[in-house]
Formats: sequence, structure tokens, C-alpha cells
Amino acid sequence: MKKLLAALMLLASFNVLAADPQLGQEFDKTAEVINTDNPGKIEVTEIFWYGCIHCYHMDPILNAWVKKLPADVAFKRVPGLPNPSWAPMAKAFYAMEDLKISDKLHTALFDAVHKEKSLDPTNEAAITDWMTKKSGLDKAKVEAAFKSFSMNNKLNQAANFFRATGATGVPSFIINGQFITSSTMAGGNEQALKTVDFIVGNIRASKAKAPAKK
Repeated sequence: MKKLLAALMLLASFNVLAADPQLGQEFDKTAEVINTDNPGKIEVTEIFWYGCIHCYHMDPILNAWVKKLPADVAFKRVPGLPNPSWAPMAKAFYAMEDLKISDKLHTALFDAVHKEKSLDPTNEAAITDWMTKKSGLDKAKVEAAFKSFSMNNKLNQAANFFRATGATGVPSFIINGQFITSSTMAGGNEQALKTVDFIVGNIRASKAKAPAKK
């Protein structure tokens, strides 16, 4: 309830000009108010799918944006999981995290699907083979990461997160568990990040005006 009231107060505090992103157009409220992992920071979450060409085009722009984030903003990615066909790539995302090879293979996985067109994003066996070859790890270790005890829980969390945001596609961005924008809503990839910056700025201003806790 406190989270909901805070979101409503923030919504009322938005002071926008005609040229600014508009609620209900370039961005909207999430379907549900979502708890964040970093309550001390303004959290920005990208929902994406390695099989999405728009996410592929967004990725280098997003990476440059992330490098310039201020200290009060936390960024993370969550794989989109609106249907079972997206699960193999969601598993790949979490397996790379577990194996600590995300930095090495994140862009390479995008390239394999969209640039080289050598990988079917819905074929889990092919993805496992690709990751084994590219990482240099033992195949049994890679397969174990895909079938780990925690994988189903992570997939369920990703699916629930997608549902709670009200997202209808990817790439989408969730700002502080309260607002959503996307390339489609904002009119392009760069416009989506400008909209994220606008929302972050308003949240920051709202926090600055909030009375200090005793």
C-alpha cells in the first residue's frame, strides 16, 4: 500500500511541458507497482529477448547509455518471457549469469542470431552447443547451468515480472517498478532512453522534495 501511495504521489508531481514525454503516450504506469531490488536507488530494468531484432539494435545504444549512468541509478536486464517459445533464450541469459560469462557472450549471442543468422533463438539444444563452443567450458557444465535447481524459479519470476509490468513487447523499460516505456511507445530506441531519463529525473526530484524520515 505504501508503495502504491508513493507511486500515486509521484504521478501527481509530474510537471511536464508540451515537448516532454507524456503519460499515456510515450510512457505509462505499470500494470502493478513492482518491488525493486535496489530501494536506495532509482532502478531501470530492460525487458528484452535475444531473438528480437529491435532489442539487437537497441543493445549498443543501451550499453553506451549504461556507461554514463549517475550513481543514484541502478540498471539490470530481465529476459522477456510472454510465451514458452522465448524460454530457451531466457535460460541462456540466466545460464550465462551463473557461469559468469555474460560479459563475454551477451553481444556475441545477439550477433549469432541477427548478424550471422546461425542460431535459432527457440532451439535450446543448439543454444547449449553454441554456448559450449564460445565459452570453452565443458558441455556438461553448460547443460547443468540450463537445468539447475534454480532455473525454473528464475523463469517463473521472469514470466511474472513481464505480466506485472503490463508490457506488450520488447524492448521495454521499467522505471522504479512504477512506469513503463518502450521503443514503440516513445517512437524509437533513442527516444525510449530519453523518456527513461525524463522519468528518472522526475523521480529524483520527487525524492529530493520528500520530507526526511525521522
